[in-house]
Amino acid sequence: MSNTPLALQQRTLPAPSAVLELLKPVTWFAPMWAFMCGVVSSGQPISERWLFFLGGVLLAGPLVCAASQAANDWFDREVDAINEPNRPIPSGRIPGRWGLYIAIFWSGLSLALGAVLGTWAFVATVFAVFLAWVYSAPPLRLKMNGWWGNATVGLSYEGIAWFTGAAVMLGAMPGWPIVALALLYSLGAHGIMTLNDFKAIEGDTRMGVRTLPVQLGPERAAKLACFVMAVPQVVVVAGLAALGRPVHAAIIGVVLIAQIFCMREMLKDPRGKAPWYNATGVSLYVLGMLVAAMAVRTFAGGAL
Repeated sequence: MSNTPLALQQRTLPAPSAVLELLKPVTWFAPMWAFMCGVVSSGQPISERWLFFLGGVLLAGPLVCAASQAANDWFDREVDAINEPNRPIPSGRIPGRWGLYIAIFWSGLSLALGAVLGTWAFVATVFAVFLAWVYSAPPLRLKMNGWWGNATVGLSYEGIAWFTGAAVMLGAMPGWPIVALALLYSLGAHGIMTLNDFKAIEGDTRMGVRTLPVQLGPERAAKLACFVMAVPQVVVVAGLAALGRPVHAAIIGVVLIAQIFCMREMLKDPRGKAPWYNATGVSLYVLGMLVAAMAVRTFAGGAL
């Protein structure tokens, strides 16, 4: 006999609160922050393109990111029924195939808004939506391997969102300094995603999800994550110094040193202190993103 309450068994439409939970607003901050960094790096005043700015913020978080969350929950519904049965889909609060319908509809809205915001914003949106689906959906289901899955999330949440912010404000293809920063911080985000995987090592092992902590073990995965986060920032520091931005380079260097102290503490107990590092070291990482964005904003269109 089903343990699902009768009211949920009889539900044919999802409750608005369940839809909001499915779209996971707490996850929207990362791409919205990266979008803001892209806006800053463009050097364009928001006041002159404020409608595009607002549309881009909506695109980065409540649409593209939310669509990816809905798709992920739909394709994880059988696993969640075992591990997290209170989630909207396995609990029945989003009945039938509504989880899939919402993911498709939100993806469509994302593409429509991306098209309105300009050619390069639309190109970025197409790429972001594509990555959202191949991350979660078979046959590729990139999330099943930490190397590919983390790269996909890092590129989507940091690089593409950053690129979109600059493209929306410029109304054109951003210059190479902006693209380079977006790619470098995307690479560093691969390490952040690895640390996020520490919270579910046992469950991932049972379900065959080959995250890097599962593949390498906690200690090696933590060391790799630290290395992957640090190296792109070293390149950013060197690059900004070469571009004649020594003050910004120095600030990011100090921020990186502070992260390294946090990393040393985290490596003493990777599993226990990964959440602590996410609150400290990752906060420093995203602060450095903003400083880097400010460093290139004086270039016309982000190009030399």
